[in-house]
Amino acid sequence: MKQALLISILTLSAVHVAANAAGPAPYQVVESGRSFTRLDDAVKSIGAADGTIVIQPGVYRDCVVQTEGRVAFRAAVPGQTIFDGGICEDKAIFVFRGRAASVDGIVFQNVFVNDRNGAGIHLERGQLSVTKSIFRDSQQGIISGIDEAGTVSIDQSTFSGLGRCDEGHSCSHSIYIGKFGSTSVTNSRFERGLGGHYVKSRAARANIRDNAFDDSMGNNTNYMIDLPHGAAGNISGNYFVQGKNKDNPSILIAIAAEGKIYDSSALTVDNNDASLAPGVTYEPGFLANWSPDRVNLASNRLGKGINPFIQK
Repeated sequence: MKQALLISILTLSAVHVAANAAGPAPYQVVESGRSFTRLDDAVKSIGAADGTIVIQPGVYRDCVVQTEGRVAFRAAVPGQTIFDGGICEDKAIFVFRGRAASVDGIVFQNVFVNDRNGAGIHLERGQLSVTKSIFRDSQQGIISGIDEAGTVSIDQSTFSGLGRCDEGHSCSHSIYIGKFGSTSVTNSRFERGLGGHYVKSRAARANIRDNAFDDSMGNNTNYMIDLPHGAAGNISGNYFVQGKNKDNPSILIAIAAEGKIYDSSALTVDNNDASLAPGVTYEPGFLANWSPDRVNLASNRLGKGINPFIQK
């Protein structure tokens, strides 16, 4: 089941659409039946209500800021709605600070801004759900601010060619979630990182399950998973391949490396597979814990050269 799911994600990642945005009004609001030529107009028509915007196949330079309501952004054909380089507020293609947003089947690519935090999605508050989407060849995939009542859920998505850790700025990452209530990343693929961490989450709870982290073609990357203040939850059923071109090759999973805020004794790390890519000669730690809390480690299958646990 896991292999079939990952194959389907890779197939989705390979989709390229050469055509421009199809039709005169590609953004359709389901509830009202109205169509719009600008995504911002479609979102404003929903206002503080709940609404769904179906986006037709095509390549778009558009961007949007959602400030209220609960809005679902859905590709009419998953993988064939591509947002390419459009930027709002010098932040991201989609900037969310409404009650909630969901994104389904959309591709985000080529996002670059001055502070090196250009992302497909910049979440400032509220709830976010992302499914069957692709984030590639940008400074970051998803980044958030602080909302301790907010939640982030990411499923069946691909993150490729993301992250930076140079040019005199703080690192950017494939996914970077601030102090939210919870972060969930499931059934997704991470590959070809260009710096920073693949998943960094400051949320109180973390559910990181059944993902593939393939760092074999990564360059200047750091940790696969970083929970810098600790967390409750689980890291389970993931596949890790540690590459050789690392900025920091010492650890795959880091717990409370920036100081304990949350209790990690309710964090379980189990049933994961980890190996080293061909040509790797160093011996990293699978999990390093800076917290005094005892993390529950069980039934992880580690390849030759990977140390199970490091207590910092």
